[in-house]
Amino acid sequence: MTAGGSAFQRAGQLARQSWWQRFLALLGIRTAHARRTASTAARWAHGAEGEAHTARLLAPLQTAGWHLRHDLALPKSRANLDHVLISPCGTALVVLDTKRWHRGKPTHLLGGRIHCGSDDRHRQVEAVARYAQRVATTLGLPAGQVAPLLVIHGSSITGGRLEAHTPHGLVHVLGTDGLLPTLHAAPQGRPNARAAARLAARVDQHFQPYQQ
Repeated sequence: MTAGGSAFQRAGQLARQSWWQRFLALLGIRTAHARRTASTAARWAHGAEGEAHTARLLAPLQTAGWHLRHDLALPKSRANLDHVLISPCGTALVVLDTKRWHRGKPTHLLGGRIHCGSDDRHRQVEAVARYAQRVATTLGLPAGQVAPLLVIHGSSITGGRLEAHTPHGLVHVLGTDGLLPTLHAAPQGRPNARAAARLAARVDQHFQPYQQ
């Protein structure tokens, strides 16, 4: 499945479910349920657009030997992995989560927790750290070889980049402008196309495309 595919799918499902509410709206009848359904569908579509945008930003990495995977199911979980990146050296992975937060509210650290404006978003940061931990366990890799990263669309990042500590490890929180420079600058071993392909094949074996 392409980046954001499952989120677009869910948005479409919600839109189809609300056909009766749309009919009622044409008659001037707007129910609370219809408003909630429309709002939820819009959030799913908004998130899907962010994931698709991140995938487009990442695409040039493939010419440098990176393997990219998008929208994968996390085994024994209802969660999905937005993006999994296999480094050219074939010994490291990045588990990357995409979020679209309010453009008018900066993302910053407050009391050691990530906030967007006054909204505490640290649980979402902790989630990507858990996902990275699960990926490392599933693939039999040391935790240090799987890096959790959160890229934020819309909201500006105070200082350009933040480091968030969680019970499951350190998470780097970036804006879209800092994504590729950070990945290019990450410490890596020598490129090893065969090792990278083998690790990508292991990812494909254990993590299937996400389905709603």
